[in-house]
Amino acid sequence: MSPSGGVTRNTLRQQIADALRDEVLAGRLPPGREFTVKQIAEQYGVSATPVREALFDLSAQGLLASDQHRGFQVREFTVADYRAMAEARVLVVEGLFRNPAERVAVRPEALASIRRRAAEAVRAAKGGDLDVLIGYDLRFWRELGQFVLNPYVADFLTRLRVQAWVFAVHRLRRDGMDEDVLWFGHEDLVEAISRSDHERVHAAMHSYYAHALAWADRLEARAAEVDAPGPPDSSEVPEVPNVPEAAEVPNVPEAPNVPEAAEVPNVPEAPEAPNVPEAPNVPEAPNVPEAPEAPGPCA
Repeated sequence: MSPSGGVTRNTLRQQIADALRDEVLAGRLPPGREFTVKQIAEQYGVSATPVREALFDLSAQGLLASDQHRGFQVREFTVADYRAMAEARVLVVEGLFRNPAERVAVRPEALASIRRRAAEAVRAAKGGDLDVLIGYDLRFWRELGQFVLNPYVADFLTRLRVQAWVFAVHRLRRDGMDEDVLWFGHEDLVEAISRSDHERVHAAMHSYYAHALAWADRLEARAAEVDAPGPPDSSEVPEVPNVPEAAEVPNVPEAPNVPEAAEVPNVPEAPEAPNVPEAPNVPEAPNVPEAPEAPGPCA
């Protein structure tokens, strides 16, 4: 990312915002790109304060998303976002021309410049010069917006156009430009406005809207093709990947046969002991009389 031209201290905030917007529209800051205030300040050699203000301005315009921890990121618009942008532009412009006397003030002296913008935008589109096309297209719509009496509506229309280009630019660089993608109705629209031909204004805006929706349909169809799995090619049979053979299991020696335990022979039961007769009653011994004492020796 390199600064486009010198950045001075005068109106520094606006200059930084314009330079970063140009980087985004040129595709040098692609959708999803993250950066911090410090990085931008160092890139342009300025203090952090005007950079922070410029980044918040671009966030308010819908070009950047801010995160408290990661800094800023170029916003990624989806196909659904682009559809909504195109529809909003058509609804607003048609609403303006339902009662143009109260909402639109065409200044004839400004028409010559707008016609030149229109012619240059168409020439760049047919020549495939995307950078020149974006520049003239944005000037064309910005100068047309000056006819709108409500400045908030004019600012809203300009922001929508810038956001639409942020969505489109990297896709056009990737896929190329042709009449099926780009709208060439600038000159017809400015002539309708200069003649106060409200029906022709409606027709030009509907042409723009139909063109935008047709491109959105093609983008969605292409995305679906990319996401869908392709059918198998019947002419080629895919090779079966080599499956490594399972490692052989080493031979485990069989367990030796263990002889079955010999059956224990039946032991005959012990014979019952014969009945022993009880001992006969023994009569008690008779009392034996004590022996008489022997006579003592003679004196």
